Amino acid sequence: MAEYQTPTTEKDLETSFEQIKPYMNATMAYYESSRCLFCYDAPCVKACPTGIDIPLFIRQIHTGNLEGAARTIYDSNYFGNICGKVCPTEVLCEGACVYNLQDVKPIEIGRLQSYAAADMIRQGRKLYEPGPTNGYHIAIIGAGPASISCACELRLLGYEVDIFEAKSHPSGLAIYGCAPYKVTNEDVLEEINYLQEQFQFRVHYKQPVKTKEQIAALERDYAAILLGVGLGPTQALNLEGEGLAGCIGATEFIEQVKLMPLALEVGRRVIVIGGGNTAMDAASESARLGAEAVTVAYRRSKEEMRAYAFEYGLARSAGVMGLFNAAPLAILGEEKVRGVRFIKTQNEGGKLKHIPGSEFEMACDMVILATGQAKQSAFLNLIDSLEKDGRGCIKVNPQSFQTSRPKYFAAGDAVNGGAEVVNAAAEGKMAARGIDKYVSSSK
Repeated sequence: MAEYQTPTTEKDLETSFEQIKPYMNATMAYYESSRCLFCYDAPCVKACPTGIDIPLFIRQIHTGNLEGAARTIYDSNYFGNICGKVCPTEVLCEGACVYNLQDVKPIEIGRLQSYAAADMIRQGRKLYEPGPTNGYHIAIIGAGPASISCACELRLLGYEVDIFEAKSHPSGLAIYGCAPYKVTNEDVLEEINYLQEQFQFRVHYKQPVKTKEQIAALERDYAAILLGVGLGPTQALNLEGEGLAGCIGATEFIEQVKLMPLALEVGRRVIVIGGGNTAMDAASESARLGAEAVTVAYRRSKEEMRAYAFEYGLARSAGVMGLFNAAPLAILGEEKVRGVRFIKTQNEGGKLKHIPGSEFEMACDMVILATGQAKQSAFLNLIDSLEKDGRGCIKVNPQSFQTSRPKYFAAGDAVNGGAEVVNAAAEGKMAARGIDKYVSSSK
């Protein structure tokens, strides 16, 4: 029996994808902020990839200075509202809160952060304006969090910025890949619009960069180029039956959920293959779209899953079941998916081994592959002598985010291999400062 009914209206969607971190009202924010101990050398600040002065903005909220709180947040992280909602705060700032040492509920830092940031967005209160023009133009490829963060910082420094985005919307996985119960498309687009109104960077949508000629033109016309291209489609497992109708990559599935949820047909019995956070999102979304039975199948043990424990708990609360130590051998069916053949596994001395004779089949009519994303190899190969690491990610100087090609910088998932929005925001800002140092030294 499905935990959720199949949504058929926008109202149904709101119910099925109810926000797990809803906005606080003024009273809630006042009382929650009063709980903060305003620690000296606060561990929550150290746990934040963007280093937001968390005790300061919480104190500002408590004293009614919401503009000051928002400025404290945005000075460190241009995705103040989005990160307040989608960050894994349970393992970052809130996970570091000293209240955890006393078995007391940690401060709801993420919700307080979104409360202050969203207040400025709703009011249209501008906190910044571009710096005096310095005459230099910077090109950015991709409009994800790293790119937007870099653009904002560059505009403060007086650079003209052009972002070239292949799709029709900005913010990369923030809009295409974050589960709708974490953040809505409206929230994402409102924050991007808020930033663009203040910083006035230009975004050229449906403008993919796909040829060496385009690359050469960017090199000629711009003082520096940031590569914020993220990752590609879901990585294939090369299993028999992967091309059957009803088998889809998790990244592509989640994008459809975000862009056209009412038009998306979800199977009655869904198997999600993978053990990361994306697998948990895909499974939870399947359940919330009315699937009668959803199973996450992982080749290793529950304890070895890469997914955060709270993400697995969130999926379980939606009715998702877990199947562990089961490796997929084939996706079964003729034209459409009808099941998956697995083999049981065991860990022997740190190595995963199949157990002979333990094959079994599990019926389903939809398979979602949450097996990681492929690198943007075809694009990256357009840039001669661009060094990559052993994973196929762009190799950069960790301080400046400059690549092996001095005019090129990179940040976000194309560098880190797939992390959180907050990591991309932090890297984009650092890359902007690296670009400024490079251009300044080239004058």
